[in-house]
Amino acid sequence: MLRKFKITIDGKEYLVEMEEIGGNSSQPTTLQSVAPTSAPAPVATEAASVQASQPVTDATAMVAPMPGAIIKILVAPGDQVKENQPLMVLEAMKMENEIVANQAGVVAAIYVTKNDTVNAGDALIRLS
Repeated sequence: MLRKFKITIDGKEYLVEMEEIGGNSSQPTTLQSVAPTSAPAPVATEAASVQASQPVTDATAMVAPMPGAIIKILVAPGDQVKENQPLMVLEAMKMENEIVANQAGVVAAIYVTKNDTVNAGDALIRLS
């Protein structure tokens, strides 16, 4: 599965595509960088979200690629989104990583809120 992230390093933004290259659901997933490119900064406002009371096991949800903290949520349930549109920002190791839409669609559910700490593989958002 190809995943896309926007990362900021020293104030410069990069769009990075990562491809899953092995493992099964009970083993850690290894990701390989396949295409870093420069990209412009997004402009968006923060929106409300819905938090699950227990870990979400939604097989169709987009998941956290790494452990970190959700510092911005850029969409709300019901919003129309385009493929590669930024959905939220995950801070990991003092680096901001944009979580972008893996497809065009409608935000069906958001499973985290601002300042939530997430682990790799935790469900973040579901698009329909």
